[in-house]
Amino acid sequence: MGSALETLCGQAFGAGQIEMLGVYMQRSWIILVASSFLMCPIYIFATPVLKLIGQEDEIADLAGHFTISIIPQMFALAFNFPTQKFLQAQSKVVALAWIGFVALLLHIALLALFIFVFGWGLGGAAAAFNVSAWLVSLSQVAYVVVCCKDGWTGLSWSAFRDIWAFVRLSLASAVMLCLEVWYMMILTVLTGHLDNAEIAVGSISIW
Repeated sequence: MGSALETLCGQAFGAGQIEMLGVYMQRSWIILVASSFLMCPIYIFATPVLKLIGQEDEIADLAGHFTISIIPQMFALAFNFPTQKFLQAQSKVVALAWIGFVALLLHIALLALFIFVFGWGLGGAAAAFNVSAWLVSLSQVAYVVVCCKDGWTGLSWSAFRDIWAFVRLSLASAVMLCLEVWYMMILTVLTGHLDNAEIAVGSISIW
């Protein structure tokens, strides 16, 4: 639902309306946070839905537990994606690369700590995912606030204007992206019906 941001930020930057980049980014934050709340029931009730479509109980329980655990990560992405597009529109990608690199190292360390040291298993993987996602999002926001004074002029009520036009512009791209992602997810669900489902699902997920 934030796909319109890429187009609007590019147009604003090209037209020299740098101050509008921050407004568009905040507008995207609002829409994506609202979308995340709407998607929460899908995450919360993943286990019964998977069982309803015939998934094995063990896999459905594990998947449901994991999806509930990574709900915080979904809200982190609501800030991550718009901030990323804000910086990309201004060709400030070096900061994104460094933030991503540091987050990768931290993520690996957290996975080792939570899974192998603390023994948290799948919950530990989810916790590492959440921490890494929020680290990236908060780091990008901090960089925007401190180092992008032209595009970021502070929080603005203008972000609440023309929200529906922004949503309509995003819907077509959102549907296309969803279909692309759902294609892989459907393969994973179908694989869960094969013999040795755990191994099969793990294999296709790695692929």
